[in-house]
Amino acid sequence: MVKRNIIKIDEELCTGCGECIPNCPEGAIQLIDDKARIISDIFCDGLGACMGHCPVDAISIEEREAEEYDERKVMANVVKQGPNVIKAHLEHMRDHGQDQYLHEAIEYLKENNLDVPIDETSALEPEAPPLPCGCPGSAVQDLRDERSCCSDDSKPKARAEAKLRQWPVQIMLVPPNAPYLQDAELLIAADCVPFSYANFHEDFIKDHIIMVGCPKFDNMEYYANKFRDIFQENEIRSLTYVKMEVPCCSGMIPVIESALEASGKNIPLKVITISIKGEIMDEE
Repeated sequence: MVKRNIIKIDEELCTGCGECIPNCPEGAIQLIDDKARIISDIFCDGLGACMGHCPVDAISIEEREAEEYDERKVMANVVKQGPNVIKAHLEHMRDHGQDQYLHEAIEYLKENNLDVPIDETSALEPEAPPLPCGCPGSAVQDLRDERSCCSDDSKPKARAEAKLRQWPVQIMLVPPNAPYLQDAELLIAADCVPFSYANFHEDFIKDHIIMVGCPKFDNMEYYANKFRDIFQENEIRSLTYVKMEVPCCSGMIPVIESALEASGKNIPLKVITISIKGEIMDEE
């Protein structure tokens, strides 16, 4: 067992509207008996991407103990919930490329003489062991050949000028009353972005105050309170969140939005998505 953040759904408040379901990037929530429910703890990363889409605030984050991932144990639990949940569970793994887990789940169904409710050709034998967290955003990608083919190391390169205007930069360490936050053009960045986007200083940090953090592994409840205090105590001129294309990075968006609402401030939020290959994919 491990202790971690996980989504909690208040069944008394939940109206079964289903608005949270398409906004769960991990596919962890399904509508069962007219209530939104987590079909398996292992697929909930506790980031709260679904929270801001619940019209009755029935979803919150709690820290509790949960089992480490074991596909056979998960399937034993899923089977008890009926064929609709079995299908949703298998489709989630198929759609997120978790081929080995999908294969294990189908083998479990066959061993127990249960129907397989999806096309078995989707269950491919994996070439390598799955990632422990089961997160598609953590899938290994080797970009060395792609990057090296386009670079010319024989030419001298000008040294880029750092644009950082303050310290510290970690969200955990920035005090809400830091003088540089007043009248700031505030940039919040997922901490993988600077490693992917080569011109990060010039294109993003320049003329901005920056705060960085990881929406997958950091404490989002703490961040929500920190952002709320920052928005309340300072006049923020603009607010931008730069994230990676991986699903877990979207978990910071509802945290920022809820903090804005709690602060009573109306600051437009701009979201920019960076691809793993270091290109701007989307701005909204």
